[in-house]
Amino acid sequence: MTKLPVISSDKLIKILQKSGFTYAPKRGKGSHVALFKTDLKGIKRLVIIPKRSNIPRGTLLSIIDQSGISKEEFIELIKK
Repeated sequence: MTKLPVISSDKLIKILQKSGFTYAPKRGKGSHVALFKTDLKGIKRLVIIPKRSNIPRGTLLSIIDQSGISKEEFIELIKK
C-alpha cells in the first residue's frame, strides 16, 4: 500500500476538482474552502479543506474518506 504524500491545500483542491468537485456557493470563507459533488447515486458530498501549505496525513485521510474517493484512486489523481 502506498503512503500518502503531504500536499498543500491548493494541490488538494485541484485534485478534487479533477474528480468532479466544484466550489460550494456561499460557503468556505476565510481559512477554509468548501467543495461539493453529487455522485452517481444522488448523494451530495461536501468536503471542507483548511487553507494550509501542508495538510497533515490524518486530515488528508479524513478528507479522502468524506469525498468518497478510494485511497488508490486519489493517488492516481495525484500522478495525473
